Amino acid sequence: MMGRRSKQFKLFAATNLEALVPGKNFYRQLEAKLDLSFVRGLVTEHYEDMGRPSVDPVVFFKLQLIAFFEGLRSERELVRVAADRLSLRWYLGYDLDEPLPDHSSLTRIRTRYGLATFRSFFEAITEQCRQAGLVWGKELYFDSTQVDANASLDSTAPRFAVESHLQQLFSGEEKREGPGEEPASPEPDALPVPAPTTVHPELAKANESRHDWLARDGRPDRTIIRGSYRRRSDFQASTTDPDAALMARKGGGLHYGYQNHYAVDGGKARIILGVLVTPADVMDNQPMLDLLWRARFRWHLQPSQVTGDTAYGTIENIVGIEDQGMRAYVPLPDFDQRTPFYGLSKFIYDPERDEHRCPEGKPLRRRTASFTEGVTVYQADAAACNVCPVKAACTESNRGRLVKRSFHAEYLERIRGYHQTAAYRKAIRKRSVWVEPLFAEAKDWHGLRRFRLRTLWKVNAEALLIATGQNLKRLLNTRGWGRRPWPGTAPDATRLCNQFVCFSPPYPSPN
Repeated sequence: MMGRRSKQFKLFAATNLEALVPGKNFYRQLEAKLDLSFVRGLVTEHYEDMGRPSVDPVVFFKLQLIAFFEGLRSERELVRVAADRLSLRWYLGYDLDEPLPDHSSLTRIRTRYGLATFRSFFEAITEQCRQAGLVWGKELYFDSTQVDANASLDSTAPRFAVESHLQQLFSGEEKREGPGEEPASPEPDALPVPAPTTVHPELAKANESRHDWLARDGRPDRTIIRGSYRRRSDFQASTTDPDAALMARKGGGLHYGYQNHYAVDGGKARIILGVLVTPADVMDNQPMLDLLWRARFRWHLQPSQVTGDTAYGTIENIVGIEDQGMRAYVPLPDFDQRTPFYGLSKFIYDPERDEHRCPEGKPLRRRTASFTEGVTVYQADAAACNVCPVKAACTESNRGRLVKRSFHAEYLERIRGYHQTAAYRKAIRKRSVWVEPLFAEAKDWHGLRRFRLRTLWKVNAEALLIATGQNLKRLLNTRGWGRRPWPGTAPDATRLCNQFVCFSPPYPSPN
């Protein structure tokens, strides 16, 4: 006999949410393995002692983790999915007949907390990873990736017009910064060790003269100085997202975007120790030292080596790393291949005479020093140069060949010496499978290909939440949390996620 089912539901049922959620459900495991009560201490300063009770901060951050694990890209969709799923209601602590927070409340809460709270949340989870022994601390790896902004090329306008419009919008509000404005400088933290009062003015002057990328939340200095280099984003901006910058995609074409920077521990768990988002036209090497010092002192690390690609091999980075007793494992550009004439490697330097010798044995004596370029200029005698039999392979000038030697040439020679060691080659090979798979994981599974939020502090908060989720997966894998969910809870995808997410290279075969 064929059965027939009609939609007739009881007004009251003898059951509860606790009985409806299976015991092996992922969110039951997550609740048992991760206590988020600490977040109330992170946000206490954002609430008054009296008034109407707000959404529980624990519920807010649980919703952020649900969005990460389920691959949800909007607050509306997040609340809708959480209201439909019994396991999510149980995880949030809302009964069957209780309404969840409105999606607009989540946006207001994010604005109230600000970027500092999201960074504190990231660091709290990372600290748990460190306490669990997942942070090795002997090696650090740096890399960045391009991320599309939530803005169109059609929204391009002169920056002065965009900033003028934003100032008009926010002119009536107090203590609030417009998206295109410089953030207020935070009060510096007290030094962990006492310093003589005589050096305080010198330290303060030195700190004011440098650009702290973390203190400015990745915002570049857009002060226009006559004769200085100007980025395109200094005079053009998107009306939709003024903080984004035009970037050339690797596949071709232009798009507004950002650079997401990671500092990753060299241990097997590949814990992310530092995250910073900057506009796309900020070079990879610029925030490196700030991320390095933050990771080193925040997590009490003593790394012996720091590894990055060629973009990080600047004089400033190399000197900063080497002076702190760490080895800078970075490739150096081969400038000899960029010219049809003899390169600097063909000229032997004599430190006793402070001069170079050309391939024909003629001296190039010191002529001047360029402090702007950070080089000393050496020049050969014009008469000897013009009659040289190999002049065509050396120079076209009739005034004698010029050679420039960096003020920090000894550092560069030291780095070239590293290039001949097995440790350097191993570090460079390791870098390609240490940081880049983390970006691939974040892009393919957690929505990092395109930021859904706009303005710099919000995309930094979004990137921090993604990095927090990536660290959390590795932490919970250590604590024995069972199967990892794939966004959308597809069974086949879950199987692949179990195999790939938390293992160190080489990865096991999906077959």
